Amino acid sequence: MSDPTVRPAMPTVSLLRRMIDGLATAVAAGSVLLVLLPLIAIFGYLVYKGFGALNWTFLTQTPKPVGEAGGGMANAIGGSMLILGIASILGVPLGIGAGIYLAEYGRGHFGDLIRFTADVLNGVPSIVIGIVGYSIIVLTQKHFSALAGGVALAIMMVPTITRATEEMLLLVPIQVREAAYGLGVARWRTTISITLRTATSGVITGVMLAFARIAGETAPLLFTAFGNQYWNWRINQPTAALPLQIFTYAISPFDEWHRQAWAGALILIVLIVVAVTAVRIAAARGMVKGVI
Repeated sequence: MSDPTVRPAMPTVSLLRRMIDGLATAVAAGSVLLVLLPLIAIFGYLVYKGFGALNWTFLTQTPKPVGEAGGGMANAIGGSMLILGIASILGVPLGIGAGIYLAEYGRGHFGDLIRFTADVLNGVPSIVIGIVGYSIIVLTQKHFSALAGGVALAIMMVPTITRATEEMLLLVPIQVREAAYGLGVARWRTTISITLRTATSGVITGVMLAFARIAGETAPLLFTAFGNQYWNWRINQPTAALPLQIFTYAISPFDEWHRQAWAGALILIVLIVVAVTAVRIAAARGMVKGVI
């Protein structure tokens, strides 16, 4: 009889297998670094070029006229928040709702049509979306507005959120749904309270991808929000936005505006990172699931 106190000898791993394992690990780590290096380089260059122009005046004042020193992009920062808020309010519920429909009910031709439309919209240039927003909202209102900019950006958000939500819901095991049905839970309630809550992390990832995509868009806002040199919190008036202000300053011949354009680009990146991180932290602590 074998002694239970004696541990069986572990099989030895050959030198060749250890070398292959180390090589594969090194290749994987190198691939990660290769992807991260351009991002780190871009962010580092933004910090190098834009940090020197950052000050309290830049964050609290509106742009100064040409020839005057100082000024900032406070109105553009506030305008971006307003426009992105409108886009999120319009685009996120619509995108998640369309994704739920495709995952749970979209098995027929109508579902295929929605998927095809979402895939096509994902590839449409943003300037075309801006022209659509101009035709639908601006020509109807007869003036530019933050609402028009928000609608244009919402159109860009919807297809990304829709496809991401559908894929995440399809990854939820069918046994989860069947268990809820076995307990007598209605299908709609199962979808909202169980399936969607299970896939919350993936859905949030899709929302953040869509948000990050639209946050730096300039072309749609040129046709819709148009820009403003002053403060504006009314959604039916032309509104400044960071991408618009950066574009205007970048193509100008003034060195001071060029420095402020770099600072604005740095602020834009920081705001996106802060927004994504805040949502991630809220999701990790269960705040988002508690709302659903």
